Amino acid sequence: MKHIRNFCIIAHIDHGKSTLADRLLEHTNTLKVTEGQMLDDMDLEKERGITIKSHAIQMNFIHEGLNYTLNLIDTPGHVDFSYEVSRSIAACEGCLLVVDATQGVQAQTISNLYMAIEHDLEIIPVLNKCDMVNAMPDEVEDEIIELLGCSRTDILRCSARTGEGVAEILDAIVERIPAPKGEPDAPLQALIFDSVFNPFRGIIAYFKIVNGSIKTGEEVLFVNTKTRYHADEIGVLKMDLNPRKELLTGDVGYIVSGIKTATEVKVGDTITSAANPCSEAIAGFEEVKPMVFAGVYPIETEDFEQLRASLEKLQLNDASLTFQPESSVALGFGFRCGFLGLLHMEIIQERLDREFNMNVITTVPNVSYHIFDKHGEMLEVHNPAGMPDPTEIEHIEEPYIRASVITRTEYIGAIMKLCLTKRGELVKQEYVSGDRVELHYDMPLAEIVIDFYDKLKSISKGYASFDYHSIGFRPSKLVKLDILLNGEPVDALSTLTHVDNSVFFGRRMCERLKELLPRQQFDIAIQAAIGAKIIARETVKQVRKDVTAKCYGGDISRKRKLLEKQKRGKKRMKEIGNVQVPQKAFLAVLKLDG
Repeated sequence: MKHIRNFCIIAHIDHGKSTLADRLLEHTNTLKVTEGQMLDDMDLEKERGITIKSHAIQMNFIHEGLNYTLNLIDTPGHVDFSYEVSRSIAACEGCLLVVDATQGVQAQTISNLYMAIEHDLEIIPVLNKCDMVNAMPDEVEDEIIELLGCSRTDILRCSARTGEGVAEILDAIVERIPAPKGEPDAPLQALIFDSVFNPFRGIIAYFKIVNGSIKTGEEVLFVNTKTRYHADEIGVLKMDLNPRKELLTGDVGYIVSGIKTATEVKVGDTITSAANPCSEAIAGFEEVKPMVFAGVYPIETEDFEQLRASLEKLQLNDASLTFQPESSVALGFGFRCGFLGLLHMEIIQERLDREFNMNVITTVPNVSYHIFDKHGEMLEVHNPAGMPDPTEIEHIEEPYIRASVITRTEYIGAIMKLCLTKRGELVKQEYVSGDRVELHYDMPLAEIVIDFYDKLKSISKGYASFDYHSIGFRPSKLVKLDILLNGEPVDALSTLTHVDNSVFFGRRMCERLKELLPRQQFDIAIQAAIGAKIIARETVKQVRKDVTAKCYGGDISRKRKLLEKQKRGKKRMKEIGNVQVPQKAFLAVLKLDG
């Protein structure tokens, strides 16, 4: 056990985490790196340069004549996957804190660092990209010292691109990170930090043994889901799965037991022996709760069952995706899906298209609301169409987040203005270093769901970094805004919005729909309504044929007769005609301020 080191790498997006992992694998001769980001095996990850699914890999390293086993537990970088990051951190004894020497400390660096400090991890600060022309190693070192309270000699400088400084990092991992602690003779207690789906073998759970040991063929119990399985195969994680007969305390490995249902393996759960179970589960387990909800509908109605099959397969690979059937008057049958955040939603959409060739329409994303009625009952609503009658509602609560924005001092004014328009409340403001400041805001999650991140990047010229975590529900004055076309509500366009923004929002939606709806042979009235009160209206004018063109001269009554006949035809057409809402119109709501 004293020759095992379990560590993870935490960093902000694009600070060189996956590239550094490549260099470590190369340096320990674990594998030959043929292309960049060997641990990111999804095409999407390579294209976007982000880690979506965390990976784990074992390396062997000889230090001062002794053979050490290093288990690298990779973590995804984006804020949407912060629960996965917390479980990866819980499975380690130390971490490499990677900071980009050209950009300095960013928002996610700080939030992931606090997570590591809470779990009492040994932190090794690493300054990456020191070979770049625009690197500022001394200034960034000052920021790290201020953040960690470490000495300058503790900070390692490296370049993950060239491999410079990687040998010193490996030495530091062995020397500074403590070996795992645990009771080898105690009952088995192992933490699941990840799971992947294999089409031939079912779900494979990755775990770290905290106490005890596990043997092949042993019957195990998953504590939180209360399910029992046989450990058909256990082993360690190299680039492929390496079977072993037995794994001991401190080891990181995998278990194959033919599990076919995604919901039976939960990240953060505890594995124990069925014959001799442990007295309590490892602390910190949470059910992953979706934060953002959207309707996903097939473009062709007959593809509904195919979409269901595609979502079920995706769920096996990504247990945090939730979905349930729903129907819409405008869009037919589809599913209400729950996502961890906007990036997660984007990735699921992209994967549906690439991996399953499913072309889908996605409705406006919204969050879940708690609606309290006059009888004191609480109803959780994920879709504005499912809201009860306004006269029944006592009050509505919406989810709030604590947002942290790090930016240069020159952009503070513009960012504060943006946060205020999104109903944010400033909690505190503190300087990270000379010209960089961190702003903390409490704001509704619904306000950042649509375009907050894009706007933040554009007003700060890309210099602001953003991170957030949920802080629970708060009461709010929200109203349901309906869009009516010729008096008929379009359920897919209805939204929940704050009272103060409702009139402006309704007016903007009507104006945008007027531009996007194709003209018909009858007038289309576009109205925004709150309950029975119409707050905005636009009209798409009808396409008209000049029926009096053939009348030249003659009596006026002939022209009037023709116009009356046309009028009756238009009226009949309006009664039987229906208005098709193009996909562009649903997306337009997302870009209302654009």
